Amino acid sequence: MKEPSASSGQPKQRGRPQKLTSEEVDALVGLVGENPLLSLEDTVAAFRRQTGITLSPPTVRKYLLAAGFHFQRQRGQAMAAPAVTGEGEAVAAKPVRKQYGYPAAHRDRGDVVRYPCGLTEAEWEQVKHLFDPPGRTGRPEKYPRRQMLDACVYVLRSGCSWRMLPKDFPAWPAVYRTFRRWLARGLFEAMYDELRVLWRARQHRAAEPTAAILDSQSVKTSPQGGPKGYDAGKKVKGRKRQVGDRHAGTLDRCADDGREHTRPGRSAACHGPGHDQSPKY
Repeated sequence: MKEPSASSGQPKQRGRPQKLTSEEVDALVGLVGENPLLSLEDTVAAFRRQTGITLSPPTVRKYLLAAGFHFQRQRGQAMAAPAVTGEGEAVAAKPVRKQYGYPAAHRDRGDVVRYPCGLTEAEWEQVKHLFDPPGRTGRPEKYPRRQMLDACVYVLRSGCSWRMLPKDFPAWPAVYRTFRRWLARGLFEAMYDELRVLWRARQHRAAEPTAAILDSQSVKTSPQGGPKGYDAGKKVKGRKRQVGDRHAGTLDRCADDGREHTRPGRSAACHGPGHDQSPKY
C-alpha cells in the first residue's frame, strides 16, 4: 500500500472541488450586497456579465446561504430585470407590483342610472351605428335603443328569465321582440366581428387570422322535440355543436347542427359563410 507523501503539509481534500474561489465568492457577495432586490435568476445573469462564470440558481443560493444571507419573498411584489449600463454593470432593480385578473379600470360598478353590465358611453359609441343607425325611417321608437341593448346584456350577464327583468327596463315583451329581431338580422354577430377586429388591432395583429382551432361536442337533448340527430362515432343521440376558436382566444364561429351525422366531425361549421344554415352565437 502506498503511504501518503510527507511533503504535503495539508490533508487531501475529499469530494467535488469548489466551483468558486474565495475572490469570486467575495465578488458574488459584493454584487448581492449592492443589489439586494435581485432574484436568483437575475443574480446569475449579473454575475455572468461581471465575471464570465455561469452558475445555476441553486449554486448561487448555496453560496449566499453560506455567506449569511437570508432569502425573503415579498408578497405581491415582483423583481424587474436589472438594467445594464454602458460599462456592463448591473443597476439595482426596482420592485414591480404584480397585477392578477382585472384591474380597477375593468371593475365597472355602474352608476345611479346604469347597472354594472350596462354599456358605457365609449362602448355605446363603438356599436351605435349597428343598433341605432342614423337616417332611420318609420314609426318613432318607444324605447331608446341603448336601453333595449342594456336589457339584453342584463339577461345575458345575470342569467335571469325575460319575465324577471327589473322594472326600470322596458317591458319584457318589447325587449324580447327586439332581441329576436336583432338576432335574425345578425347584429350581434356583426358587433362581435367588429369588436374582434378592434381587439386584434390592439394586439398588433392582422384583422383576419390565418389559422383557427376547430372543436366539436355531442350533447344529449331532452325528449321535448326540436332538431336532433345521431352521432355514430360517439353513440350519442341529440345535437352536435362546433366552435371555431382563433389563436388569440376569440370566438370565430359557433354552429349547432341537429341533423343526422354519418361521420364524426362533419358539421355545419365546416361550411362556408354562404351556407344556408347561418351559425348562431
